[in-house]
Amino acid sequence: MIRMKNPVLRFDVLSLFPKTIEGFTEESILGKAIERGLLEINSLDLRRWAKGKHREADDRPFGGGAGMVLKPEPLFDAVEEIANETTTVVYMAPDGEPLNTPLARELAESQHLLLVSGHYEGIDQRVRDEVVDREISIGDYVLTNGSLPATVLIDAVARQVPGVLGDEESLTNESFENNLLTHPQYTRPAEYRGMKVPEVLLSGNHQEISKWRQEQRIEKTTTLRPDLLKATKN
Repeated sequence: MIRMKNPVLRFDVLSLFPKTIEGFTEESILGKAIERGLLEINSLDLRRWAKGKHREADDRPFGGGAGMVLKPEPLFDAVEEIANETTTVVYMAPDGEPLNTPLARELAESQHLLLVSGHYEGIDQRVRDEVVDREISIGDYVLTNGSLPATVLIDAVARQVPGVLGDEESLTNESFENNLLTHPQYTRPAEYRGMKVPEVLLSGNHQEISKWRQEQRIEKTTTLRPDLLKATKN
C-alpha cells in the first residue's frame, strides 16, 4: 500500500485564522502524534497568496447580499503551489457530504489532505468547481469560522491512523462503530454518593461484561438514534 511507503499523514489547512487551528492541534493526542512523526499538520494563512497592499482575500458577493466571499485568486494560487499528485483537496462546507466514521477511516488512508477553510459566506464557486476534490460537512448548521470544522475533521481522521491512539481497541468500542452508540463508562470509586457501578463490571467475567456492553449499546442507540439501526438493516 502507498501508506507503507509514507506513513506520515500530512494535513495542510488554508485559513484566514490559522492560529485557531494551531492551538488545537498542538495539544493532547494530536500533539503527541506529531512528535512521534505519525502526523504533520500545517496551518497556513491564506493571505500569503493574496495580492495588493492590504492582502485582501475576500470581497462582496456579486448580485448583492450580506457577508463576504473568499476570492478565487488566492485560493487557486495556494492550491496550485501546495498540491501534488497525492493531494486530496477538501472544502469544509455546510452543504457537503456528512463526516462520519467510515469517511474518516477512508480519509486516513490518504497521504496529503489539503483542507480549504471557508469563512463568512464561503468561497467562490469557481474554486469548488475546479480544484476541490471533496466537500465535507460536520453537521446541519452554519459556522462563521471554517477553521473549526477543519479541526474536527483532522481529529476524526487522525484517530484512525495506526499508532495515533495509545489503545487501538478504543476504536472498536466507541460510538458509531457498527452503527451503535457507545456503552456507559465507569471508573473508581465503585460507589460515589450512593451511586454504584453495575455489578457486572466488577465481576471480572469478561464474557458477561462484553454481553452487557453490547446490550447497553443497542438500548442506547434504540432510544437516542434509531436511524442508525435502520441504516444497518438497509
